[in-house]
Amino acid sequence: MSTIKSYKDLLIWQKGFEIVISTYRLVKTFPQEELYALTSQIKRAAISIPSNIAEGYGRNTDKSFSHFIDISRGSLYELETQLLIANELDFIQDINMFNHIISLINEESKMINAFYNTLSKANH
Repeated sequence: MSTIKSYKDLLIWQKGFEIVISTYRLVKTFPQEELYALTSQIKRAAISIPSNIAEGYGRNTDKSFSHFIDISRGSLYELETQLLIANELDFIQDINMFNHIISLINEESKMINAFYNTLSKANH
């Protein structure tokens, strides 16, 4: 982590941030009655991804960072599940944006897993 000056330099944070922005754009067209239900859940899960990466970075130990990376991964999978549900319920109007976000989620998952494994090795 010595070459990283900020959590914003982490590719996993940058990808997570991109997921949040894309997700917010996608849910703008969801039905109004879902505003405080699935839409809210989706936004919270998306925001949790880069937020936990940033918080973990700020904890300044690899063990603590690993814990927050693990939480971020859980939020990533939660978001994917919620987007799949929204798609099944025909809430998604922009299928290209949906596919783009799913692709970002798959990339982020691989990146988080690799980063987590690197941190875990540093702990042993």
